[in-house]
Amino acid sequence: MVIARHRPRGLMVRYTVRQVFWSVRDTVSEAPARHDLAELERPALEAALMAAGYERFRARQLFQWIYRRGVVDPARMSDLSRDLREALARDFVLTTPTLVHRERSSDGTEKFLLRLADGRQIESVFIPDTPSMTFCVSTQVGCAMACAFCLTGRMGLVRNLTAGEIVGQVRVLVDALAMRGVRFNIVLMGMGEPLHNYDATMTALRILADEFGFAMSPRRITLSTVGLLPALEKLAHEPVMPNLAISLHAPTDEQRGELVPLNKKYGVADVIAACKRFPLKRRNRITFEYVLLSGVNDRPEDARRLARLLAGVKSKVNLIPLNAAPGIPFERPADDAVSRFAQVLADHHITVSVRKSRGRDIRAACGQLIVEGQKKSPAQQLAVIL
Repeated sequence: MVIARHRPRGLMVRYTVRQVFWSVRDTVSEAPARHDLAELERPALEAALMAAGYERFRARQLFQWIYRRGVVDPARMSDLSRDLREALARDFVLTTPTLVHRERSSDGTEKFLLRLADGRQIESVFIPDTPSMTFCVSTQVGCAMACAFCLTGRMGLVRNLTAGEIVGQVRVLVDALAMRGVRFNIVLMGMGEPLHNYDATMTALRILADEFGFAMSPRRITLSTVGLLPALEKLAHEPVMPNLAISLHAPTDEQRGELVPLNKKYGVADVIAACKRFPLKRRNRITFEYVLLSGVNDRPEDARRLARLLAGVKSKVNLIPLNAAPGIPFERPADDAVSRFAQVLADHHITVSVRKSRGRDIRAACGQLIVEGQKKSPAQQLAVIL
């Protein structure tokens, strides 16, 4: 037990790392850890319930209550026994992000500021009529990729999200938007690099796809990555295979290295080679996202290089005129430059689309998500130093 000790005002008491460690350990040991239902895939939940003496099928019922019906209070789960409901309230928790602020754009896009259990904050976005309803979900607090045109990268990486926090965004948005039972798409294009938080992201996808929960088809989920190659190769063997989008943004190493620092480790040729190896169903294509920056990567010769680069790849290109914002040192290209770039690709038989910017007036568009004022913990700062 940790005993609070009074000390004279202004007197500094120094604790060693060993003292702090043991104090924390002793405090935690006073109460057994409670399972967080939000973090458990159904097989893990089955194991936890069976270890407590309950039937395996109860996990299916819990998934239906939490994800399909949106009920989080065990007392309201009417087809569970009273004993199990009491055990859930006593031995389990269900952590859910807290909705702090909600902002609506003139085009109907909505941005949600969510607070996590440790006080960190993230943003998620609802994009209506795309033509489907789409949730843009974050996988990290901040991002370590530091892409030159992205505000999130200016935050640096504060921490990874857990699987429950990733799925929790979907639960919050479904309830806030009264979309229980409504079909929607998910794009992992919010804050963070999904493959940099690989295990939690894959666990979240399996929870989302579970037939007794949201039952999301992987075809309705898109994962966007700058091209972390070891993780991309691993993704190729996952049972839940989302649509793949590669954040390319330039056709040469010289250009891309200035925009995407990771390119210095995994070059353009390496990324394209990995994409050619990536398993695709017959009608599927890899989307290559390309943010157009005025005078940087938007010239016709850039488009011709991109077309040559993608020859032989089952692909489509999504052009994204820059969503300019304070702190981003680039300009949005003129509409005629965007049209010329798209036409060059089309002339080379590349399937191309131009993304319509949504939510720019509330800073909810691609590359604009940022939560300012979040400091890294001393442990995180030490990890960076080491």
